[in-house]
Amino acid sequence: MILGYARISTRDQSLDGQRDTLAAAGAERIFADTITGTFRARPELDRLLKELRNGDVVVVTKYDRLARSLKDLLEIVDQIQARGAGFRSLAEDIDTTTPAGRLIFHVFASIAQFERERIVERTKEGLAAARRRGRVGGRPPALSLAQKAEVKRMRDVDHRSIPEIADLFKVSAKTIRRVD
Repeated sequence: MILGYARISTRDQSLDGQRDTLAAAGAERIFADTITGTFRARPELDRLLKELRNGDVVVVTKYDRLARSLKDLLEIVDQIQARGAGFRSLAEDIDTTTPAGRLIFHVFASIAQFERERIVERTKEGLAAARRRGRVGGRPPALSLAQKAEVKRMRDVDHRSIPEIADLFKVSAKTIRRVD
């Protein structure tokens, strides 16, 4: 049986394209998660792996839909193969049911991991360069220094409730609790 797996990272994306491609490739059942690939706990992927039988083939549109790191990808494909199943990635034309396909799979997985690591390096280099120029990234503070002083007074001296203060300043209760 051919089993498809699709994944999107956020709800504002659509699974339709992946579902259509997997169905066209002969997937009889399609498992789909809406969760970032960096999280290993993906309920539908776990369900697919539990239901695998000898001779099944797991198909994905691109191998990065299955995993975000080389280690994770290799572990998942090892689990698939341990159950006597194969793995196919349509975009990369990889099919681990053949020796040549297994070789190509490992080469592509290594290149993808290298590319992700280079992206992380370039991002860090860019952030460091921006910091040297005086630019500080990240979200701006929710409260100014004066507002923080007022929050602290209201919370610690006036003993007003955290939800009340949060409503007044239009921030979360967590933001109020973090003020020191």
